Amino acid sequence: MHGRVQLSLTTVPEEEKLTLFVMAVDKPIVIMGAGPAGLTAAWELIHQGQDVVVWEADPAYVGGISRTVQAEGYRFDIGGHRFFSKSEEVNKVWRDIMPDDFIDCPRLSRIYYKGKFFNYPLEAMDSFLKLGPVETFKILLSYGHSRIHPIHPELTFAQWVTNRFGERLFNMFFKTYTEKVWGISCDELSADWAAQRIKGLDLWEAAKAALMGKKAAPTAKTLIRNFFYPRLGPGQMWETAANKIMEKGGKVLLDRKVQTIHWDETGVTHVTGINQQGEFFQQEGTHFISSIPLKELMLSLDPPPPKEVVFAAKSLRYRDFVTVCLVVNKAKVFADTWIYIHDPSVKVGRVQNYKNWSAAMVPDQNMTSLGMEYFCFEGDGIWSSTDYDLAQLAIREAVQIGLVKAGEVQDAFVVRMPKAYPIYDQHYQGHLNIIKDWVCQFANLQPVGRNGMHHYNNQDHSMMTAMLAARNVQGSHYDCWAVNTEAEYHESGDSKH
Repeated sequence: MHGRVQLSLTTVPEEEKLTLFVMAVDKPIVIMGAGPAGLTAAWELIHQGQDVVVWEADPAYVGGISRTVQAEGYRFDIGGHRFFSKSEEVNKVWRDIMPDDFIDCPRLSRIYYKGKFFNYPLEAMDSFLKLGPVETFKILLSYGHSRIHPIHPELTFAQWVTNRFGERLFNMFFKTYTEKVWGISCDELSADWAAQRIKGLDLWEAAKAALMGKKAAPTAKTLIRNFFYPRLGPGQMWETAANKIMEKGGKVLLDRKVQTIHWDETGVTHVTGINQQGEFFQQEGTHFISSIPLKELMLSLDPPPPKEVVFAAKSLRYRDFVTVCLVVNKAKVFADTWIYIHDPSVKVGRVQNYKNWSAAMVPDQNMTSLGMEYFCFEGDGIWSSTDYDLAQLAIREAVQIGLVKAGEVQDAFVVRMPKAYPIYDQHYQGHLNIIKDWVCQFANLQPVGRNGMHHYNNQDHSMMTAMLAARNVQGSHYDCWAVNTEAEYHESGDSKH
């Protein structure tokens, strides 16, 4: 087995002599990060006639976590990325960038728990048949108790979910998976996470629908059954966007890692950065839009912010992500687009079946490619394992779950993605408020996107923050921080991703 792909960046020792490259004298709008938010901002601005320069740290890919990695003709997502939004403005951007290469993808997902596969969204009759009458009765008793005796105050993820589903169902279908994803106890995770991601799920409505012989309507943020998807994966969208931005005269520069963001009483003046060869770059600008992790943004400022802002930035936490992509010598492995792995006996958290998202993700239709997804912290046992050991772990667990036979796996590739998810621990909001209050002094610096705002946005939310930031450059006064909380820009999305 060989891990062909690794996305972690090389650190160049400070003592090495650096070569200075100064960009053109003209001052464009500088965008830091070429993920969905950064490229959407560039797209909007270039169509307003603005001069834009995008810096992306990765030497090979745009798209951030929405990239599509390629290896030996196989295409792998970093998690699954659905294209669905209630915002017609966002939908229009997608159509304008790539009008002819979307497919309609039907969603099928299940939960694997204690050797059984449960339909997700949970369906009362399916769960009843697999859990049995005794366990179902205990779940209903627990649910009834939670409705009569709710927990107050409701501060943590555990309390929020228990109040709405009962402690027993929380322990079965929420606790293990959530702790795999975040690496912290559900008692440490903020209730904000549940309120944002699984608001609208209703156990009683699902049970009533089952008794009436029909499925519950997809009213919750997790329940849409069809969505659009680029034929060659989400990276196709952002690769196309980058190419079209450059065709209109914008610059999208890879291998440009921001090191220092320089500012004075007038605002941000320029950024300096480095590439993997140790070459040093400088870029002046009129406005600066940042989708790099908010922690990195604040710690890159020179002069540094006040000590309480630095402390708040250092306190922000992220969850990292490893995908082991297995190439399976079998035309069909399972029908799902993805499976959530709630079973505590394995480390894998979710399994993607890329071929079921789009057949074009696999070069040979006699083969199947799976993504075994592991949530981790940079530097821990998972992250630091060799690609060979990760491949062996993924194969063992795929066999244990019953997805494949060991001899069917023909090849494996490993993809590491740092800072994939901003963590909503119980203190994050306080730290975020300190940073927001301080950074608002800059008239020409705007954070956007998921990591840029430390807000668990999906693609369309991230894009909307960038669209508003681009309009602010033109003189508008939108509050980009309000996108996820005060407006229905988003789909009936996914609580699990």
